[in-house]
Amino acid sequence: MLHQQTLRQPASFSGVGLHSGARVNMTFLPAPPNSGIRFRRTDLEGKPEIEAGVDFISATNRSTSLAKGGAKIHTVEHVLAAFAGRGVDNAVVELDANEPPIADGSAREYVKMIQAAGVAPQDEPREVFRLLSPISYEKDETSISVFPHDGLKITCTSADSKGRFTQFFSLEVTPETWERELSGARTFCFFEEIEYLIKNGLIKGGSLENAVVIRDDAILTTEPLRYPEEFVRHKILDIVGDLSLVGCPVAAHIIAVKPSHAANCEVARQIAQQMRQPLDAARSFAPPAPPPAAKPDGDAEPLRDGDELDTARLMKILPHRYPFLMIDKIIKIDGARIVGLKNVTINEPYFQGHFPNHPIMPGVLQLEAIAQVAGIMMLRQADNFGKLAYFMSAESVRWRKPVRPGDTLIIDVELTKSRGKIGKAKGTCLVNGETVSEAEVTFMLIDRS
Repeated sequence: MLHQQTLRQPASFSGVGLHSGARVNMTFLPAPPNSGIRFRRTDLEGKPEIEAGVDFISATNRSTSLAKGGAKIHTVEHVLAAFAGRGVDNAVVELDANEPPIADGSAREYVKMIQAAGVAPQDEPREVFRLLSPISYEKDETSISVFPHDGLKITCTSADSKGRFTQFFSLEVTPETWERELSGARTFCFFEEIEYLIKNGLIKGGSLENAVVIRDDAILTTEPLRYPEEFVRHKILDIVGDLSLVGCPVAAHIIAVKPSHAANCEVARQIAQQMRQPLDAARSFAPPAPPPAAKPDGDAEPLRDGDELDTARLMKILPHRYPFLMIDKIIKIDGARIVGLKNVTINEPYFQGHFPNHPIMPGVLQLEAIAQVAGIMMLRQADNFGKLAYFMSAESVRWRKPVRPGDTLIIDVELTKSRGKIGKAKGTCLVNGETVSEAEVTFMLIDRS
């Protein structure tokens, strides 16, 4: 079983952004398991973070940009390719500008940063998504097909609109082949594109120090080409970076002809949609969504260790309402552990049929209570207010004793994983200190429709 990896220590680098031309200081930092890759803007108030995920793609013109709220980060693909290629699952990228330093136009400098920091294994397993069915994308001269495969293989053909400098390359991408065959491939452009790029406010930091320029049949560069097929290898480098926005490693064979950031990101979205298919199936068994609840008012505050939530405050965070609100109050928050309370009364509507002469709280509702308590840990964040926590799976489920009217149900939950919109938790329901049920649940936060 493969385990997640992060960095052993910080590593820093300074330079200029390719498109912005601004001076920027960048630091790679270790991050906890299941947190993914995050960009942190230290130059903005509150140091906002943007997760490297398909939900935050904001632009794909000549590079890939991410945005969340008022924070933006441009040209992320080379940094993401370095982490994905080396197998780093969790890291924070701190920047004091809106774009990473371009360095020499490849990912070589970022690889050096990872080498200087060192890579550390983590306790959590690495989840690799194996493609469920083929995916295809076509637009104009661009086509990308994705097929199930044991590992990550990328086969690519690149050329300009006139068919010049057509190159082909195919590679099984591993940490070793990534560093040796792809990481040093530099960005490039055709001479006739430069005027357009400048007029559109791009490549302000561009030079022959960080890009290869093709003019007619001549190649303008400060050093010889690093690979015979450097241009198509850089296209593959971009695919590795853009594909990492799926949020986990992908086992697939990608066949690309004249790829672009827009095409790469669209394919990443389609893969992410396949990953969510188990959730779509789970929705078939979920209760109807309650009517829209009001957004939290101004006195809704972040939860802190030691906080208790009465019903009024709880309902500012949790969107569930009668008859599917399975918590009366939160009595304890301690790090990743949270404890809820449910007073089980004879007035619960499910007792009318479960069972009229022998009322017992359904076990699936105890599971729902565990998921709701766990969801509070994620729903309390401002960006997640008003969302719903849907079951994806339940494992190691055990019902040990019946729960009857008059019982006080204590729901003790430890959040074991939180990555993007996915959460995993281990929960135990107790009555009078005795375990009545327990389970490990996986849930996803979704927007209300």
